[in-house]
Parts: sequence; C-alpha cells; structure tokens
Amino acid sequence: MERPDTPDWVRDAVFYQIFPDRFARSLTVPKSKNLDEWGSPPTYHGYQGGDLAGVAEHLDYLQDLGVNAVYFTPVFQSASNHRYHTHDYEKVDPMLGGDAALRRLLDAAHDRGMRVVLDGVFNHASRGFFQFHDILENGPDSAYLDWFKVSGFPVNAYHLDVAPNYEAWWNLPALPKFNVRNPDVREYLLNVAVRWVDFGIDGWRLDVANEIDDDDFWREFRRRVRRANPEAYIVGEVWTDSQRWLQGDMWDAVMNYHFTRACLAFFARGEVDQGELQKTSLHPTPEPGAEAFARSIERLHGIYAPEITAVMLNLLGSHDTARFVTLARGDVAALRLATLFQMTYLGAPSIYYGDEIGLQGSHDPANRGAFPWHDRDSWDKDLLHEFQRLTALRRTRPALRRGSFHVLHAAGDVFAHARKLGDEAVVVAFNVGASTQRLDLPVGAWIADGVELADPWSHQGVRVEAGSVRGLDIPPRSGKVLATSLGA
Repeated sequence: MERPDTPDWVRDAVFYQIFPDRFARSLTVPKSKNLDEWGSPPTYHGYQGGDLAGVAEHLDYLQDLGVNAVYFTPVFQSASNHRYHTHDYEKVDPMLGGDAALRRLLDAAHDRGMRVVLDGVFNHASRGFFQFHDILENGPDSAYLDWFKVSGFPVNAYHLDVAPNYEAWWNLPALPKFNVRNPDVREYLLNVAVRWVDFGIDGWRLDVANEIDDDDFWREFRRRVRRANPEAYIVGEVWTDSQRWLQGDMWDAVMNYHFTRACLAFFARGEVDQGELQKTSLHPTPEPGAEAFARSIERLHGIYAPEITAVMLNLLGSHDTARFVTLARGDVAALRLATLFQMTYLGAPSIYYGDEIGLQGSHDPANRGAFPWHDRDSWDKDLLHEFQRLTALRRTRPALRRGSFHVLHAAGDVFAHARKLGDEAVVVAFNVGASTQRLDLPVGAWIADGVELADPWSHQGVRVEAGSVRGLDIPPRSGKVLATSLGA
C-alpha cells in the first residue's frame, strides 16, 4: 500500500472543540422562551441557547487564542442539547441558526484561514429520524423497515424499563442503530457526508466510528469525501489502538485518547480523581513518572505511520470526559505543563472550549458548562495568556509542526524532548516534581556543538558543548523551552 495521504493543513492546525449549545448566543438567532439561564449549572436535557452565529461573532477571540481550526460536536437538527440524537442530517438545527448560520460561520472562518470540522453521527440516528419514525407509525408495513434491525412489534421505543426490540447504541432506545449493510442506508449516509463537504466544511469527526464494523463502508466514505475535497480531514472517535482504520484507506487520524491518558498520568503525577476517571474509557491511565510517560509516547510512534502521527488529534479533554484540570484535582500547573507538551508534540493539538480560562467540570453534563462571556472576572487570565503564548510558539516554530521528535531524557519527575527540522531545533524540558532539578541534556545527535539555544521569551541562552546542554535548572512544576534562532 502507498504511504498514507493525510491533509497537509492539519500539521499546522490548532483545534478548538466547541459544544454549540454552550459557547455563545447571538441576538440574530431567535430563541425559545424556555431556555435555561446562560451559565446556570448544565443539565442533561436543558438548553442554554448557544448557536453558530454566536461562534462567528467570537472568531476574534479564537484567532487571538491562536486557534485556526474548529471542531463542533453535532449541529444537525435534534431533540437534545448535545445533538447526538439526529433527526435530520440535511438540516442544521434551527436553534443553532439553521443552514444560514453555518454558511455565515464557514465564510467568516475561511476568510480568516480557519478550518471547520463537523461531527458525523453515522452509527445511529434517533427516534425522531424520519425513517425510524415511519417504523414507529407503520410497524411491519413501514417502507423503511430494513433501515434498522427490528426484532419484534410493536416497537418498544419509549418504555425504559423494557429493553428495546431493535438494535440501539448501548441499548438506549433513543438511539436506534443504522443497518449500514442496507445499500439505501449506505447511500444516504455517504450522500450526507458529501453534501456538507460540498457546502464547505473541511472534514468530519466520526462519532463511535469503530462501531460501524464495515471497512468497505469507510473506504467508500473516504473515496467520496476526498473526491469532494482532496484536503478533507477524516478523524475517528476511537479510545483504543486504531491501526485497523489508519492504514491510509479509511481515516486520517483518531482522537488521541492514548495521549490524554499519558498526559494525565505524568503531569498530574498520578493524583487523578479516580471516581471521575472511571466514568470514561480513559480508565486506567499508565503509571506516573517520566519513564512510563516516555514509553507511552514512544509506543504511539511505533504503531502508526509518520503521516498518521503527524495529524493525530491530540486532546487533553472533550465533551466525553471531565475537564483535565478537574481530573487533576484542580492542579492548574498540571494543565499548563500538559498544554506545553501538547503544543510542542507531533500532531494537531485540540483545546476543549473554556479550558484556556480555567473552566472546571466533572463528567457529563458538568463538563459542558456555558462559556462565561459576561463574567470575565471569573477567567484565569494568566492561564489564558499561557495558552496564547504556547499557541504562538507553535505557530512561529516550523519544527514544532513538522519536525522530527526525539526523547532526550526520562527519569523520575523529569522528561525532555527535542523537535528538529533542518537547522531549526527546539528543546523542551519538564519538571513535574516539587523541587528544582538540574540536568545535562544529551543533544549531540541532533544539535551540533557551538549552537546557541535560547528561551524564546526571555532570550536567555545556553551553548551546546560536548554534545550536551549542561547545568539546566528547571524549577518545580514548570517547563523550559530552548530553541535555535529562527533561520539559524
């Protein structure tokens, strides 16, 4: 098989994940009178009224943050605030502003050089999806009976104390699972995928994609989506090893939850809220310590082709996990260090909305709180500035986006790596411990003696001598960056 062909732009991307109901409201989108108050404690069923026009009105904020790509959880018409219960795949939810709001957002984002990726929920639909509703109305006489796998009548779609008599995601009656073996279903879903790429989106995140256990479907999905846009990004949601789908003929990448686990273990020093962790597939995390962290990271390099690793979606949290800082028991230093690693590592970093200002939140629904636009005093502005500083570092340093990756040191509380592209080199060291660490870093295999490396912000420098950077002091719970002069 040829080398995987992955979208070049993803190597330069910093993603921002948005849960549309909770990011921003626009006055241009009509609202129901029965909404929860913006910023009230999030609930499973209540809406707070965020919309896509509101996102378009806050693109300045995202651009200032250093974001150039946005991934949205589902935006199509649905009877749920998270919109994974899709009613109509061919219509943006009117509560989000409809197709016109997506058009406005895409045009505004593309004018700024920003990309937009949508969430494709192709494994299952909802009770309100027309073809399934037809089965509810007409039973065995439905014209769409073979769109789903129904085992008895009457269809039990609402009695929660009785298991549904049709295939449903996690046996939840609200989420009937498509019969993807049906050619009509396949064609419908493939046409939906192409329709929105033609509309202008830049890729798809595929919800529970491994549960569509049909490689031919995914190969055809890729062929059609790439025919519509050769640079479209296709990223699956899989929480485990994903070699099966990452050979270059199906998806480009997955949400890199292995990365998340490793970062939680190392940067939070194993002091993770286990109760919250066990509510997700992040459990268990690796052992704490730099040695285990290095093993976890280097293992990832060994199981995927470099072209795949270069576009993996590296996240510290999502709508499906408690927020990173909450899992780390409020340790903001853990989030800062993990973000430094995220921004200096291979692949595309992804920020979960609000993490950059210190939002906390345990498992769903608390991790889906409203962005506090009207309470900026609540923002952790130092943390926000750190995110801005780190995204700027990534943006201005080609080696951090396209360079090789090398572990330099991994022992106890200290980990260090280097990125190298041509004559440009960036060295990053982390101390997760409680006391200052002094170390010598062996860099001679990648950086020549006599080369000056300097902190990109303070400009204080060191010289490589006898193949090492010597006497490097790293304060407790901090990281240090050293880099060659750009163009050196």
